[in-house]
Amino acid sequence: MVEPRPNTVRLQRLVRAYRESGALMAAVELGVFTRLAQGADTEAALIEALGLVPPNGERIVVACIALGLIERDGDRLRLAPDVERFLVEGEASYAGPWMLFTRPDWNEWGRLAEHLRRPGPPVLDNRAVAEMTVEEAWRYHRATYSIGLGAGRLFARRVDLSGARLMIDIGGGSGAYCIGACRANPALQAVVLDLPPVVEVARSFIAEQGLSDRIDALACDFNRDPFPEGADVAVMASNLPMYGREQIAAVFAKAFRALKPGGSFHLVGEALNADRTGSADAAMWGLAQTLNASTGIAHSVTECVGYLEAAGFEAIGTEAFVPGVLDRIHGRRPG
Repeated sequence: MVEPRPNTVRLQRLVRAYRESGALMAAVELGVFTRLAQGADTEAALIEALGLVPPNGERIVVACIALGLIERDGDRLRLAPDVERFLVEGEASYAGPWMLFTRPDWNEWGRLAEHLRRPGPPVLDNRAVAEMTVEEAWRYHRATYSIGLGAGRLFARRVDLSGARLMIDIGGGSGAYCIGACRANPALQAVVLDLPPVVEVARSFIAEQGLSDRIDALACDFNRDPFPEGADVAVMASNLPMYGREQIAAVFAKAFRALKPGGSFHLVGEALNADRTGSADAAMWGLAQTLNASTGIAHSVTECVGYLEAAGFEAIGTEAFVPGVLDRIHGRRPG
């Protein structure tokens, strides 16, 4: 059988993928999907509702249709199922802030080769986090909160926390995992550990959920500060590619010491598969750390298992948490 001759189609799609990203971000900012959900369900009506100068309204609507974000049903338009669930403002599952999360990096990705050629060693502190102001923490964690509540609920469904009394969330950001865990387990108390500007934000989200009496947020630089001891469960979610191998291994060792004998540790992170051929999502999060000149890399599932073993954990297991996006790597402190 003759193999098909290679062409440039895949490469052209990759090299122009920024246009698709730009179209989606613009549609979220303009409220395209919200306007359609509110009843502007023909092309003409949606263009009018957007209030853009011709032909710009036509351009963005046609682009959204071509990208499968909006579907045609005769003369009517409807939202694709994932768009309807996550990109209509006012809905509880609205994740628009997460779609715009990486927009501040947009220009720097165009200079990626320059960043990769940067001389000198990387810095241990991730500048995007270490230098964060309260205002930046709000922008950052409004985005993570919009998607994190769903992940927190998923974690509470996947992991049996019924016998746990204290959970710590290392670099817990908005507190979404603690919120999900405490809602599902009335006897559970939890502590979010993060930098001081983030703690202020986390406490607001926790109060919004009516859980301030059960979830606390404490200032803690997990690369430098000790963790509170006596926890039944420790979680570290979506921080993995932001730090290098030595840093991650050190955090796992501190988590081990913070747990009671028999306590469990759960890493939920963007990890490469065992043979380091994917996922592309994990690889891109690792590559993004070039912009911060940090030690951050894409770690593999196998490497993460090794970090847990070195820290002393046993009964180590791995599973896809959100397939193609997040894995859960977990272990138990003996005793």
